[in-house]
Amino acid sequence: MSPGIARLAALASLLLLAGCASQPASPPSQPFEPGQLPAGSRADVAILETTDIHSNILSYDYYKQKPDPTLGFERTVTLIRRARDQFTNTFLFDDGDTIQGSVLADYQALAQPVTCKQELAIYRVMDAVGYDGGTIGNHEFNYGLPFLSQVTGTPMDVDGVPVEHCAGPHYPLVLANVVSTRTGKPIFRPWTIIKRQIAAYTPDGSQLSVPLRIAIIGFTPPPIMQWDQRHLEGKVTVTGVVEAARKYMPQIEAQHPDLVIALLHGGLDTSPYTPMMENGGWYLAGVPGIDVLLLGHMHTDFPGPRFAHLKDVDDHLGFVRGVPAVMGGFFGKDLGVIRLALIWNKDHWAVDKPQTHSRVWPICTRTAGKTRCVPADPAIAPLVEKVQKDAIAYVNTPIGHTRVHMSSYFADEGDMTALAAVNAAQLDYVRRELPKTHPELAHVPLLSAAAAFRTGFGGPDDYTDVRPGVLTLRSAADLYFYPNTLAAVKTDGAGVKAWLEQSARRFNRIDPSIHGAQPLINPHYAGFNFDQMQGGLHYEIDLSKPVGQRIVSLTYRGKPVTPGQPFVVVTNNYRAGGGGDFPGLDGHDIVLAAPDGTREILARWLQRHPDLDAKDLPGRSWRFAPLKTAGPVIFTDASDKQAIAHADGLRNIRQISNNGDGTAVYAIDLSH
Repeated sequence: MSPGIARLAALASLLLLAGCASQPASPPSQPFEPGQLPAGSRADVAILETTDIHSNILSYDYYKQKPDPTLGFERTVTLIRRARDQFTNTFLFDDGDTIQGSVLADYQALAQPVTCKQELAIYRVMDAVGYDGGTIGNHEFNYGLPFLSQVTGTPMDVDGVPVEHCAGPHYPLVLANVVSTRTGKPIFRPWTIIKRQIAAYTPDGSQLSVPLRIAIIGFTPPPIMQWDQRHLEGKVTVTGVVEAARKYMPQIEAQHPDLVIALLHGGLDTSPYTPMMENGGWYLAGVPGIDVLLLGHMHTDFPGPRFAHLKDVDDHLGFVRGVPAVMGGFFGKDLGVIRLALIWNKDHWAVDKPQTHSRVWPICTRTAGKTRCVPADPAIAPLVEKVQKDAIAYVNTPIGHTRVHMSSYFADEGDMTALAAVNAAQLDYVRRELPKTHPELAHVPLLSAAAAFRTGFGGPDDYTDVRPGVLTLRSAADLYFYPNTLAAVKTDGAGVKAWLEQSARRFNRIDPSIHGAQPLINPHYAGFNFDQMQGGLHYEIDLSKPVGQRIVSLTYRGKPVTPGQPFVVVTNNYRAGGGGDFPGLDGHDIVLAAPDGTREILARWLQRHPDLDAKDLPGRSWRFAPLKTAGPVIFTDASDKQAIAHADGLRNIRQISNNGDGTAVYAIDLSH
C-alpha cells in the first residue's frame, strides 16, 4: 500500500471511530422525555475507562528502540471500538496520569515544550477517539502548574501561572480536591454534567430515545502536596477525597442528574481513613449519592484477585461497598468496562445491581502458551508521526560511553549496577549543593538511596538494560524512569535502619526447614519501594527473620551504625515526601529540595564521566545473610539472563525452567 493510500485509510478509520464516539450502534426511534417512560423500562449503559496511560500512545519501547505490542493506547482504541460495537450506549472516561510517563511526554514538556496553540499529542489522539470526560492524576503535576494549565486549556487563578486560554482536550476535566490558595476555589471545575440521548426499551420491547444526564466529579491523591512540593507549595491546597465529595454532592444533587460517577485517581485501602489517604476509593464509595466509581493509580486491575481480602469488596463482579467500580490497568494495556444495567423506577433511573458487573479487557491474552494482542488502530499513529520521530531522535542524543553493563534484571537479588550510577550522581550533587544552604551539615555522613524502577512488573521487557557502549539520553531515562526531583533528608542511624527494614518488605520470610520451593519476592510490595543505600554503608538482609528485624550487620565505613548517629540521605521527592509509607519520612526532615530532576542530574553526571568504568561507581553495599535452606528459594525474571547475574558476581543464581513467555524461574542459593 502506498503512503498516500495508507494515510487515506487511516483517515477513513479515524472518521469512523469519531462517528462511533457519538452515535449508538442501533439508531433509536422517536425521542421521549423521561416522564413519558413506562415503569420498568430498561437501558444498558457501558462505562468505559482508561487510566494511567502515562502518554504511552504507541506500542513502542523507547528504551529498547523497538515495537512492544503489549502496551500502547493505539491498541486500547481497538478495544474501545469493539466495546462501542457491542454496547448500544457507551460513555468513555479517563482517570488520570495521562500526560507524563514516556519519552514522548518528556520531549513535549521538557525538551521541546508545546506552545499555547499546540495540543499535546496524548490529548490529540484522545480527542480523535471521543472522550466524555476525565480527571487529573498525581503525575499531571510533575511538570508544574503553568504547564498543566497550558496543556489542559484551563486558566488557573494561581500565583505564578499565566492566565491563558490555550489548546487543551476537547472533553471536560474535573477535579474537586485541589484549590488555589489565592482564591480558595478549585483550579479545575470540580464537577460537570454530561447530557446524551441513549436507547432505552419499554417492558413491551419498544425502543425509545431518552436523555441521560451523568454528573462526573474528579479527585487526585492528596499526597501530591508532598510528592510535588516544589511545584505546589504556597500555590494550592488539597483536601481529602471524602471531604471534597461531601462538599460538592449537594450541588450535584440539586441538578438532579440520573447518575453520579466519581473519577478517582486512586485505589482501594481499608486502613483507617485520613484526609491525606493515597488510595481512598473504599471510603469514597461510602459517600451517599455516588453511583459508579472509576479507580486508578495502583497500576493494577479491578475487579481482580489483588483486592480479594478487602471488606465489602466483590473482586469478581466489581463492586466496592455496593457501588459498581473498575480500574483499567496502566500504559494502555487494558480497558475498564462496567456494564451498567438501568431500570426506570417511577421517576428516576436505578442501577439494577444483579444485572450489573465490571470487567477489565486486556489488549493481550495468553492462550495455549502464546500471547496474542489486538491490532493497533490504524488511525492513531499518523496523528503523532512527526512528534514520535522527533522524540526518538532527541532521546538518542549521545552523552558518553560506558564499559559497565548496567541492568536491573537481578536488582532484587543484589545486582546494583543500574542503581550505582544513580546513587553516584545523587551523592555528587548533594556533596556540592548541601553546604551552600546547610554548612552545618557539610561533614555529616552522606548516603544515597535508590530503587530499581523497572523490575519486570510490566512484563519480560520491563527491565533496565544499558549495555556497554555509547550512552545517550535514552540510557539516562532507562536508568531513571520517573521524572522525580532530588531531595535529601536528615535522619539518624535508627532512621536509616527503619528505612532499610521497610525496603526489605520486598521479600517473603524464608523458612530454612521447608523442603518445597519458597518464593523470594513478596508480590504485594512494589519493586520501586525497594530502596538500596550506598555511600559507605554495608548491611545484610536476613530472610529468616520477620518483617522489621531483617537488617543485620549494619555498618558505616566499617564501624557499626549507632541509633543516634546523624546521617543525610539523598533520595527523591516522592520518597522524602512520604511516598511508600517509609517510617519517619513525611516531608518535615527535608534539608535539600533540588529544583533539578534526578534524571537530568544523572545525565549531567554521565557527561562528566565520558568513559564510565566500574571504578567510577560505588561498590555493592548489601547481600543476603547466609541461610542454608532445605528446599529451593525461587523467583521469576526475564529468561536466559543467568550470564548477566554471574558476570555481576551473583554466581549463586541459576535458571531452572523457562516459562515460554519471555520469563523464567530462577533459584538463588542463599547459603553463599
